[in-house]
Amino acid sequence: MRMAVFADIHGNLPAFEAALADIERCGEFDQIWCLGDLALMGGQPHESVRRLCELRENLGDDKLRVIGGNTDRYLVTGERIKLAPPGDEAHFPAWRDNLLSMNSIYGWNAARLTWDDYDLLRQLLGVELRLKVEGYGQVIGFHAIPGHDEPTALRPDSPDEEAADALLDRAGRLALCGHTHLAMDRQIGAWRVINPGSVGLSFGVPGLAEWALLEWTKGELTVDLRRARYDVEETLRTWQTLGYPEIEWIRSRLMA
Repeated sequence: MRMAVFADIHGNLPAFEAALADIERCGEFDQIWCLGDLALMGGQPHESVRRLCELRENLGDDKLRVIGGNTDRYLVTGERIKLAPPGDEAHFPAWRDNLLSMNSIYGWNAARLTWDDYDLLRQLLGVELRLKVEGYGQVIGFHAIPGHDEPTALRPDSPDEEAADALLDRAGRLALCGHTHLAMDRQIGAWRVINPGSVGLSFGVPGLAEWALLEWTKGELTVDLRRARYDVEETLRTWQTLGYPEIEWIRSRLMA
C-alpha cells in the first residue's frame, strides 16, 4: 500500500507542478490525498484548482481524494483570518498594513476564480477522509484538527496535552493533516501524526514544495517527507506580470 499526501498548495502552480513531478518519479500510488488550502495567497489560484481537477479526472475520485481548508473557506464565505488587535499605537501601523495587504490579496485571488472553481471549493469544506489499511488500522485525514479547519494544535512544538486533546473525538492509528505549513512526523499518544508540510508556501523550507510518501509493508509504515525544487524567481516574475498586488510580501515568504 502506497500513498502520496500533500496540502497547502495556496495557488502556487509551479510548486504544485514540481511536487506532482516528484510524485510521478516515485512510481505508482494506491491513494493520493490532498488536505486543503488550494487557491488563496499565491498568484495562480484558478490554474492550481484546474490542475487539481484535471488530475482528479485522470486518476478518479477514489484514488485522488481532496478536502478543503480554512483559506478555501475564506474564499467561499468572504471570511478573513483573525488578526490580533494592536495593543498600542506603536503596533498599529504594522497591523493596519497587514490588514490592507491581506484584503488586497484576498480580493485579487477571488477575482481570478471562476464559478466552477468556487463551486469546487464550496463542496470541499468540512470534509474529512478515512481509510482502513489492512494489517495496520484506521487512517484519517483532515486540514487542521478533526472537526475544525483553523486551530494550530498539531504543530511540531505544540504541548503533548494540547495535541492529544485535538484528537480525542476520533478513533484510529494514523492522522494526516496540513495547515501549519510545517512538516512533522510525531507520536501523540496512540496516534502517529504526519504533516507533509506545504506545497506552495512552506514555513520550514521556503521555496521548496513539500509532500509525503507513505508506504505500508506487512503492516509496517515508513514515511518519507520529501521536498521538490522549483524556480521561485521565475514564479514571482510570472505573478508580477499577472498583476499580483503584493509581490514583495509574497516574495518574503517564498525566499529562504
